[in-house]
Amino acid sequence: MMTGAVKCPYCQSQAELVTGKVIYPHRQDLHSLNFWRCAPCDAYVACHKPGKGYGDGSRPLGRLANGTLRRAKRDAHEAFDPIWKLGGMKRKDAYVWLAKELGIGVDECHIGEFDADMCCRVVGISNSRNRRLGRDP
Repeated sequence: MMTGAVKCPYCQSQAELVTGKVIYPHRQDLHSLNFWRCAPCDAYVACHKPGKGYGDGSRPLGRLANGTLRRAKRDAHEAFDPIWKLGGMKRKDAYVWLAKELGIGVDECHIGEFDADMCCRVVGISNSRNRRLGRDP
């Protein structure tokens, strides 16, 4: 499609802006979405949808992630999201809590920007909270 200002954190190459048809050819519901991709590293990240202050739909939702990091992010969300999705906290409040637990600023607290080690910390912290609340981690 086209190239932009997003660099691959693995090989430092310029990432390419592609549609969901390239990343998820079997998912027609994702074909119209944009993704930044580094094909040699099998790393990609989805983009914010156009509008609502996010511009033309090319702003990445986080950092490019290879398979290992995508799995770590998925695990982090599976552990963390029940904290706000099951009514324990509002989403914003849950991220404030998580930032405090991680010892980082709220503005830095975004799973999409975390590396695999930080995602692992999110899993541990979130699972501990979920166990205390009687939820299976």
